Amino acid sequence: MLKGESSSLRLFLLGLLSLLHMHRVLGNVEVEALNAMKNALEDPGNVLHNWDTSLVDPCTWFRITCGQVIGEPDYKHVIQINLEISGLSGTLVPNLQNLAHLQYLELFGNAIYGTIPEEFGKLSNLVSLDLYDNNLTGQIPHTFGSYNHLRFMRLQNNTFTGIVPRSFITISTLQVL
Repeated sequence: MLKGESSSLRLFLLGLLSLLHMHRVLGNVEVEALNAMKNALEDPGNVLHNWDTSLVDPCTWFRITCGQVIGEPDYKHVIQINLEISGLSGTLVPNLQNLAHLQYLELFGNAIYGTIPEEFGKLSNLVSLDLYDNNLTGQIPHTFGSYNHLRFMRLQNNTFTGIVPRSFITISTLQVL
């Protein structure tokens, strides 16, 4: 093998290893966020039984949907959490902000309590946020006004205080509130 070819091969292998490491790190961020969520919830119906945090890929977990993202054709990200009417109780965790590609957060019809973390406003790819029919309290975060793709936000049948934040006016895509 020529000296130039050897250097090119080394660079190629180094780049490939870097890509594999990057994908693993991204996957771990998603697993860590989902694990924090699982740990904050009580699950008497054992709905989250197969959320195995030793796996780097949460795409095989029950009620988790993954999809490809533009610019990353070889890697799937969590795009949906569908835990509607699952008998869950507990609190929402700010760690979910690390699910940067999340589009659907369906947690309605449970007994989730406490406040909605301000960090949920960083979920900029959300299309649907369904938290209705829970026991959520406090104010609706003003950070929700930063949603660019949100079409459905259902928060009714909770006991929020205060008024709907003025920042909601800026959500031009919102169809259902």
